[in-house]
Amino acid sequence: MLSLLAAQVSAHQQKSGLTTVLFNPRTNNIEVMHRLYLHDAEHAVKHLFDKRADIIGNTDTQAKFAQYVAQRFSLFNELDQAFTLDLVGYEVDGQHVWIYQETAKPPHVGKISVRHDVLRDIWPEQNNLINFEGKGPVQSLEFADNVKLLSVEFTPLAH
Repeated sequence: MLSLLAAQVSAHQQKSGLTTVLFNPRTNNIEVMHRLYLHDAEHAVKHLFDKRADIIGNTDTQAKFAQYVAQRFSLFNELDQAFTLDLVGYEVDGQHVWIYQETAKPPHVGKISVRHDVLRDIWPEQNNLINFEGKGPVQSLEFADNVKLLSVEFTPLAH
């Protein structure tokens, strides 16, 4: 049990977030789900807003943090035009904070570029992993160090 706890503490010290970009065929939307450690979010809101900010018990702080995340994540099409991502919700769930965004899926998606600066302005060591699901095999991008923009390409599916 102690080694498991040590592994969790060690893993948490890495400052990491996970984002899933889902091409949902049922809704025809691109759905974005950001999962961040609650512990990191607690420290971040005190740094970003004020020392008394409470992401667990204060819905205003949760809303402000969701806006912060939404402003630091962007998807761009092949023409480098940003998708309009609507902030559709957020929640505190156990050890995590979830922020949800979505946009209508364009008829053709060949390449998407991503900017993912969430928490990286506070902690340069923050690592953000993105998984793209629902459009062929899962593809991943990792934002670490000084990486600002990464791209993923999708091959057309044969009919």
